[in-house]
Amino acid sequence: MHTLFILNGACSGFVARKLIVFLIMSDEKQEKKGQFAELLKGFFSKVPKKGALIEGTVVSVDNGDVRIDVSGFITGVVRGPELFAESKEYGNIKVGDIVQATVLEQENESGEMELSFRVAGQQLVWDRMQKWSKDRISVVAKVLAANKGGLLMQVDALTGFMPVSQLSPDNYPRVPGGDKNKILEHLRSFIGREFQVKVIDVNQENDKLIVSEKAVWEDDQKAVLDSYSIGDIIEGEVSALTSFGAFVKFGEGLEGLVHISEIVWQRIDHPRDILKVGQEVKAQIIDLNKSKIYLSMKRLIDDPWKSVKDKYKIDQVVSGEVHKIESFGLMIKLDDQIHGLAHISELSDKQINEQEMRDKFEVGKYYDFDVMNIEPAEHRLGLKLAGVKTKKIVEPEKTEEKKSTDVEVKDDKQEVSEAPVEENKE
Repeated sequence: MHTLFILNGACSGFVARKLIVFLIMSDEKQEKKGQFAELLKGFFSKVPKKGALIEGTVVSVDNGDVRIDVSGFITGVVRGPELFAESKEYGNIKVGDIVQATVLEQENESGEMELSFRVAGQQLVWDRMQKWSKDRISVVAKVLAANKGGLLMQVDALTGFMPVSQLSPDNYPRVPGGDKNKILEHLRSFIGREFQVKVIDVNQENDKLIVSEKAVWEDDQKAVLDSYSIGDIIEGEVSALTSFGAFVKFGEGLEGLVHISEIVWQRIDHPRDILKVGQEVKAQIIDLNKSKIYLSMKRLIDDPWKSVKDKYKIDQVVSGEVHKIESFGLMIKLDDQIHGLAHISELSDKQINEQEMRDKFEVGKYYDFDVMNIEPAEHRLGLKLAGVKTKKIVEPEKTEEKKSTDVEVKDDKQEVSEAPVEENKE
């Protein structure tokens, strides 16, 4: 005699079909108390829960639906947006492939387990990004869109970002004046193009992926840079001019920066005052920092300040051209190589403000000045307008006994230093 156990509505679909084998049992087996309960418990423990990662074998690919045999007793299905075809692991699935998927639902309307490649695939892709970043592997990425900060990139199955600063020198937007609209126009021209990049920052929790074309370029340059040393003299062509310096291309695709302070010994307002794009120049390598090359043109020319005391003397009256008017005084061009500073306090016997100074003096005009001090090592020469009385400097009282009327006067020459100039940095 056999006994048929009727289960309540708690079991249906594939669970009911799989359990039918247990529902007809012999009297002998029935007599073994608890065995049937143990079998049921063992079965349910094998059913993957929602959100679980499972592995199975593809048994069919039909009209975009992929069916998977899971552990030999459950059939799962992946369909629609859950196919994750943009990932290489899931882009060309065929019967017999072993795949991983995530459980969305234990049972759908057809009695099959609903699965997703996307959730499992996303984790695989993020894991791969971590490995690429660690191993500094170069990969291909496609430009999807552009904004003023950089480029949105398709990197494998993820969307990453490449800041403008991470473009290689060949693609970096060197726009005169830093016009943001022109920079954006330049970046948009890359949409649809593919770049060789390296993953430099991975943060799955914040969905952040940063890539760099410059990192690939830097690695490519290392071998070439090994043939150069600090102090070497190179010949190249001016490739770009910016407010902070000039870029010079030389050798096998190398490019170095000549900072504005390293172009000539005298002060200039902009590199275009001396150089133009396409001009052939010579320069000396003064620093090598990874792939960054820093050059100097002025160090190939004798420093005119070494002999400045042969040309100019203290108290000498000189004629100088106003080269620039600053808030703190006048920059005076004495000759093509030597510039001096006439501080605003040395331009009149009475105190004047910046506007009064600008009203009194004009750029390009010549005026007579007295040489006050010369500091060759500091490349400084102090001037005062001819005829202006030398200012006397009063030192603060050193003892309680010294009264305010007891004034100690220093030498009749006042040291003048320039106001600090903010340096532009790349």
